[in-house]
Amino acid sequence: MTPWHARSLEERNLLNPGFCATLLWHAAQGYAAERSTPMAIELSFIVLPFVLHRETRESLPRNITTSLPIWLAEHPIARTRLGERAATLRSFTREALVFGGSHGLLSLGQDGLRANASMKKRVNAGLKPTSDEVRECAKRAEFLGRWFEKAGGTETVMALLGVRP
Repeated sequence: MTPWHARSLEERNLLNPGFCATLLWHAAQGYAAERSTPMAIELSFIVLPFVLHRETRESLPRNITTSLPIWLAEHPIARTRLGERAATLRSFTREALVFGGSHGLLSLGQDGLRANASMKKRVNAGLKPTSDEVRECAKRAEFLGRWFEKAGGTETVMALLGVRP
């Protein structure tokens, strides 16, 4: 991981651990909204590649009833590039998981990733003064959590996306 002072301004703004941890919190919260179990940690590594890439984020369906396999068939380029983006963002996801865990936003266990529900007001208050794009990233991260839960088990989702844990 590059030291903070050596990171570019864009990297510090877009990929800072607080923002990325907030996106993971939303994904875990969305997952738990569909099933009261934690989201598999492996799935957290594909949240940022979906949400931070504008074209992919904007192409996501509007509701969770859209089948993941059908969406992937309609968006083959998104699937093709997802693995590469996941590899590029792996260290940022790890950093966000550690940051979120150490600040009480997320809890990581052998059973998966949980969003600390008691942080909901703080998270929402932190999003209010941000841009529309930041709020859209959070909204789409929550959608992904819900969608991944509906798509089947972690292994199924990862196989459909063509990525490995």
